[in-house]
Amino acid sequence: MSGPGLDPRTEHVVVRTPNWLGDTVMALPMLAALRRAAGPARITLIGRWAPLLAGQGVGDVLLGYPRPLAARRRLARALAADRPDVALLLPSSLESALAATRWGARRRVGYATDGRSVLLTDAMALPAPRLHQVDEYTGLLALLGVAGATTVPEWKLPDSPAADAEVDGLLAEAGLDATTSLVGLHLGAAFGSSKLWPPESFGRLARELASAGLCPVLLGTAENTATATAAARAAATPLASLVGRDRPAILARLLARLRCLISGDTGVAHLAAAVGVATVTLFGPTDRRLTAPRGRGARSLDRPVPCAPCFLPTCPIDHVCLTRLDPETVLREVRLAVA
Repeated sequence: MSGPGLDPRTEHVVVRTPNWLGDTVMALPMLAALRRAAGPARITLIGRWAPLLAGQGVGDVLLGYPRPLAARRRLARALAADRPDVALLLPSSLESALAATRWGARRRVGYATDGRSVLLTDAMALPAPRLHQVDEYTGLLALLGVAGATTVPEWKLPDSPAADAEVDGLLAEAGLDATTSLVGLHLGAAFGSSKLWPPESFGRLARELASAGLCPVLLGTAENTATATAAARAAATPLASLVGRDRPAILARLLARLRCLISGDTGVAHLAAAVGVATVTLFGPTDRRLTAPRGRGARSLDRPVPCAPCFLPTCPIDHVCLTRLDPETVLREVRLAVA
């Protein structure tokens, strides 16, 4: 179904961006195409990760989506006073459509899901079979008569000597030489434990990487500290670690220093691929056909087991989808990725 197109008189477009980092990265091709088509119109991006898009050239105003209900009401009143011409909703939730209604948006554009069709002025059925998330986001542009989106997210790194110096300091504190071939091992994933490769496998892989002349470095949030300890124990050798030491504002810049990133299906893999870093992403409960990182050096691995993809946050059985991915197989993919 095609909409009437983006009215050249459009002055203000609001985009409710995704709730997850990886999805936000996968929305970049859609956001860039919208920016080109919108001309002088003001684009406001609202979402948990929207402020991280500063410097990407896809929005004029970048707002985090507040959690407290009172703050959401204040935001709704401020937007309603301006009456946006278009609200483009990337989350497929009823809540996002209700919010766009409170914002007073004249056109409310999104997928017809979660019983929200009555709240949308321009709706589209989800593709069947489902498409890669990048393509589903860009597909929504048809409702606005916008074309020309690319298929691969690209993340820009604006000049920032202060941020570069902060990354230099982190690497130095971890005893890492920025001129060596750093391979990041990202230990976490926000979805749940079913996405996590065993720490023992990370440890064995780290040992193999070091033997191959590569320099492994553990990455993750402070919540991954115990996993990092277990991985180092399995490696039976000291491992450089930046677990819990970076922050979102410098994450892309830190990832850009790597030669390769190895991780589960997590937003950090999408960000790394978007900055041009080789990635090896391990898939278990989720479907790489729908959410594999896209990039020149992006590679994905999974194992064909009867129960996958199950999309469950916690494995109710023996987690064979990921435990059958052995470190030797992953190392072969890393060698191909960095060749």
